[in-house]
Amino acid sequence: MTDHTPGNSGEQPEEPKPQADGPVAGTGDTPPAGVPQQPYQQPQQMHAQAAQQPQHAAQPPHATQQLPHAQPWPSGGYTAAAPVPQQRNRFVGLAAGAAALALVAGLVGGGIGGYVGYQLGGDKGAVTSLDQPRPARSASTAPVGSVQQVAQKVLPSVVQLQLVTARGGGEGSGIVISSDGYILTNNHVVEGGQNGRLTALFHDNRSAPVRIVGTDPKSDLAVVKADITGLTAADLGRSDDLPVGAPVVAIGSPFGLSGTVTSGIISAKDRPVRAGGESGSQDTVLNALQTDAAINPGNSGGPLVDMDGNVVGINSAIYSPGSGQEQAGSVGLGFAIPIDQARRISTELKDTGSATQTTLGVVITGSQQQSGAQVRDVTPGGPAEQAGIRSGDVITRIGDRAVVDTDSLIAAVRSHAPGDRLPITVTGPGGDRTVDATLAGQKG
Repeated sequence: MTDHTPGNSGEQPEEPKPQADGPVAGTGDTPPAGVPQQPYQQPQQMHAQAAQQPQHAAQPPHATQQLPHAQPWPSGGYTAAAPVPQQRNRFVGLAAGAAALALVAGLVGGGIGGYVGYQLGGDKGAVTSLDQPRPARSASTAPVGSVQQVAQKVLPSVVQLQLVTARGGGEGSGIVISSDGYILTNNHVVEGGQNGRLTALFHDNRSAPVRIVGTDPKSDLAVVKADITGLTAADLGRSDDLPVGAPVVAIGSPFGLSGTVTSGIISAKDRPVRAGGESGSQDTVLNALQTDAAINPGNSGGPLVDMDGNVVGINSAIYSPGSGQEQAGSVGLGFAIPIDQARRISTELKDTGSATQTTLGVVITGSQQQSGAQVRDVTPGGPAEQAGIRSGDVITRIGDRAVVDTDSLIAAVRSHAPGDRLPITVTGPGGDRTVDATLAGQKG
């Protein structure tokens, strides 16, 4: 099951026909002639060398040696004066040798003692993470209004749907809307389920076969039924007053990973989006909520919920840049069917097996001169004709929404229910005018 991208088309009816989619530098100084070659090193360089090379014990000077005075170089290094001839005292030499021998013996003895002590006792004061006891089980509850709390509330109401047909299989998500097994999902999730095997996997690890109760391709919604009881029904919210920027959480089974939780915000509202079906046909133009919560293939049919854990949308589509055979992933542009529309459609599907579509009664095409939807024909006796809309008029506004193209007109009409009365602005031979039209219902 593949989600599809938004787009526009050319001529189309209001209920249109389906169509395709350095090294460190040295000092550089040279000692004068006769001076031992002992170049000056900066302290930090010597510290680094001391950390990398073994150190040796310095030999004590002979007792009869007279140390010369050091003379500074202009470069800041030091040079030794010419050495003074010395007379060796063998007794002093023997004493120095004995002292050196005693020092070596002390170092060896101390090393052996430390090694034996370490092997026998170890470092009794060391503390390791592996020795620490496990902490007590957390008894704290999730903070009110947190993603954690929302997930705890909503996860039991989200199911994974698996479809197997002769042509292959697919996966999607669904929302439990009754404790006795009714599930709301996308039409494109269960498309072809009449000729295949559809299974629901629930949060409590139970599974059950599923039958299709009703589908509505034009709204991309479907209701299915599992023969199971004791489920947790989701709480449905409202989407009409949902503000842009409001935090939301998406839950579903992206790429078959059931119970996946992501979070984001409502990025925009009233987005005309084509979604559902394999061809992304114009018949599935949605008036969608846009979110940056990560939605991927398999999330379709799952809930988009507010921070009270109430369902505000049905995740249905993502924007996929480019084209190809591989399934695309989230780029932060996901789209959901507003719950206000989904509630009305799913109620009809559950009760009657079919849904009523809202219609204005016009056949429309894109306007060549300006933004809007040009009326090519009107349905006799329909809402548009009764309101005085004529062939050739360009519809530029419906209610409080601007109409920029055919998709935006279809989305605006479908966002309302049959019987709603709306002001409609049109441009015709006599200029702009506003008429009132009462939208009608038409069985899909």
